[in-house]
Amino acid sequence: MTNAQHFEFESPSLSYKNAKVTVDVLERDPTHKPRVVWSVDGREVYRTDLCKIFYDLKFGAARTAIYSYEDEGRAHAVGLNAGAIASPEHLAPVFLMWPGRRFNVNLVRGTAASEDVAGQNVAEVPLMDGSAAPFFYGLRRAAGEPEEIVFYDAPVKAEWDLTTAGDNSRTYGHVRITPAETFEVEYVVDRSKARGDSCDLQSAASVSIYSPENLFQIFMARTFISAEEFEQAKAAGLLGGVDESCGMLLNSLDGAATSKDFRVANEPAMHKILDLIGDITFICPALPRVRIEITNGGHVSHRQIMERLIPYVSAGLFEKI
Repeated sequence: MTNAQHFEFESPSLSYKNAKVTVDVLERDPTHKPRVVWSVDGREVYRTDLCKIFYDLKFGAARTAIYSYEDEGRAHAVGLNAGAIASPEHLAPVFLMWPGRRFNVNLVRGTAASEDVAGQNVAEVPLMDGSAAPFFYGLRRAAGEPEEIVFYDAPVKAEWDLTTAGDNSRTYGHVRITPAETFEVEYVVDRSKARGDSCDLQSAASVSIYSPENLFQIFMARTFISAEEFEQAKAAGLLGGVDESCGMLLNSLDGAATSKDFRVANEPAMHKILDLIGDITFICPALPRVRIEITNGGHVSHRQIMERLIPYVSAGLFEKI
């Protein structure tokens, strides 16, 4: 590819022993809209300069966010291809740093190392160290100094409980969204075996994003899992690609007890903020002016937030929905 700098990122992923994603940083061209193109094996699946097609992507979530076109005919009708992308939430936030640039992202399919994705034809973003930092520092060499973040107004007021499914459902978390002057998040992770969780973990963090500098610490926060959960997942045939390099293993079930090993204060909650930002910015590299208060969230609740924001994604550089 001409007029591009090419980067390859490779490591285990949640399900693959060896996953790879390539990113081409294209030269600036005022005749073309900024955009991020997401492809699988060289075939386009989604692009942010046509973000209205976000509606056409099927969403799923297990331990990660999954976006896919399962209908080949429908995919071709909107000019794209059938395919499935998993784990974009660590890479998508990095493009917030350069909203005026063009990037081509290509996920290379691997061989499933566990039954949770076997046969599903899913291409996963590699976990690297479990954070967004390796992607950011790699791309910064080509993309240069970060640009001003793009924001859009989102006059959303909403509040709801997060509950488990089934006859014996219980409330395990809560979400509240209000308009704000910038993007603000207060994230609480409050898990307890006494309430039926698989481990005990308490962590809380809050951020207000005004400029790229506010994102650096968030990018550093690694994904995490308790030793007990890790062993249970392995015994169930899950997390086939994961090793100790892919994130943070909490040997103690009390997050506070491992704080000396954290890269940033309250790293578990900070990583949940990274996941939230990644789920919100996959649609396009821009942030809503809202305050989000969330307890015990995950990809499903992040998607519920995104569904309330979609009507307001009209951030100047991007096509209105």
